[in-house]
Amino acid sequence: MKFAATLAISAVAALTTLSLGFGLTAIAADKTKVGFVYVGPIGDHGWSYQHNAGRLAVEKEFGDKVETTSVEKVSEGPDAERVIRQLAQQGYDIIFTTSFGFMNPTLKVAKRFAKVKFEHATGFKRGKNISTYNIRFYEARYVNGIVAGKMTKTNTIGYIASFPIPEVVMGINAAYLGAKSVNPNVKFKIIWVSTWFDPAKEGAAAKALIDQGADVLFQHTDSATAMKLAEEKGIYAIGQSSNMAEFGPKAQLTASINNWAPYYVARVKAAMDGSWKSIDTWGGFNTGMLALAPWGKAVPADVVKMAETAHDQISAGKLHPFTGPLKKQDGTEFLKAGQVIADKDLAGMNFYVEGLDGKLPK
Repeated sequence: MKFAATLAISAVAALTTLSLGFGLTAIAADKTKVGFVYVGPIGDHGWSYQHNAGRLAVEKEFGDKVETTSVEKVSEGPDAERVIRQLAQQGYDIIFTTSFGFMNPTLKVAKRFAKVKFEHATGFKRGKNISTYNIRFYEARYVNGIVAGKMTKTNTIGYIASFPIPEVVMGINAAYLGAKSVNPNVKFKIIWVSTWFDPAKEGAAAKALIDQGADVLFQHTDSATAMKLAEEKGIYAIGQSSNMAEFGPKAQLTASINNWAPYYVARVKAAMDGSWKSIDTWGGFNTGMLALAPWGKAVPADVVKMAETAHDQISAGKLHPFTGPLKKQDGTEFLKAGQVIADKDLAGMNFYVEGLDGKLPK
């Protein structure tokens, strides 16, 4: 009898455990799994930091209805494909790949996992289960160029550039056009570092630019090294991707801030409610995806007014940084007087505008 009773108790316990197991599985299945792949560390205080802020916004918005994960410091190329594939194999419902060089790896994995939704930042290749999204960084760079053009005393602005892809090239051109619009004597010195995040390389480039007379630094790289150096040297700098004022309280004039959170929340919601579809998004000031950090104390009121007027006009669609007449570096016209550049031409920009020195790397 004891043996029979033990069997009965064991059977009940087993059924209870099994039942609880199914219940937990069902609960887990109800969660939308969201993955993020970052090219740099989330502590870069720039690009990947802001993407991770968007991931945290998703968690805050949806609570226990979502499960998120992120993989940082993923190299562009084969390593990216491996990481993206692993997330798909692990059952992630929607995966955000957040660097230009992740485009082809995302495309390859998406073809193998048709039920998974993929979102690629800054790319242009889409598919039935791949969306693309980007921010019009050039809008902020034009406004910041106005500030830099008014604040430079040497008429030399330094620019630390990452890779010669359209988003970086258009940013350099926009910053130069903004600066040139208020200071016809301004010159840009550009150093290409062939990396998104490498504090040593960024620091070396910043030092070289300062040695060449630059007293305002721009960057399209992700660490706060240039800002720190500007603070040490008593010059100015423009923050990249996020507010870097803590690293240069006197140096930072302002910063271009990427606000991915609204997009991430909206796209995860679409994945949850079944309304997700492949789209292309390119948001600027008017969408809230792009913002400016508070003005540094060194920026005079008249310069603030000038910059804010340009910001407001861009937001309202009354001003476009790339409005003709404009020529390429070699003197050929690419925009007639009053003509505004088409998005497709902007997205494929592969030349310097007239007035910039140096050669664009191939």
